[in-house]
Amino acid sequence: MAELATVARPYAEALFRVAQNGDMAAWSGIVSELAQIGANPDVQAFAGNPNVTPAQLAETIASLVKSPLNLEAKNFIAMLSENGRVALLPEIAAQFTILKNASAGAADATVYSAFEMSADQVNALAATLEKKFGRKLNPTVEVDPSLIGGVRVVVGDEVLDTSVRAKLQQMHYALVA
Repeated sequence: MAELATVARPYAEALFRVAQNGDMAAWSGIVSELAQIGANPDVQAFAGNPNVTPAQLAETIASLVKSPLNLEAKNFIAMLSENGRVALLPEIAAQFTILKNASAGAADATVYSAFEMSADQVNALAATLEKKFGRKLNPTVEVDPSLIGGVRVVVGDEVLDTSVRAKLQQMHYALVA
């Protein structure tokens, strides 16, 4: 079977083109909700049930979305249901977010911290990281106590590791060499 990313890409690109002509924020919300719905095991089991028609599946998924759905969104859900592609929703959303960030000159940044960070700390760190990476960042913070101290930042395929754990590993390699 083809890679999920390969199959999901045309759907994400088409959805992104529609969103560019409309309200990007509204589409982002809808796509995010659809990703959560598509990742739900109960929804996947329902989609895989041979007794459920594509129309019933599309109607059920549309009813689970809390955001108001326009005609394009309903048609998108119906098309995915008819083609048996509901399981692609999380990957479509991930690729949609990448396209949205690229068009805005932004990127998602995952900040791994040894401790909880306040909103002010995250904002200050994001401002510093935006200068380093040269683009707007959308940070999300995850606590990883194994870092001991400091942070590890992942932006796409770039990693900035200023954690105590990384420094200890560097010292270990230097002493062993």
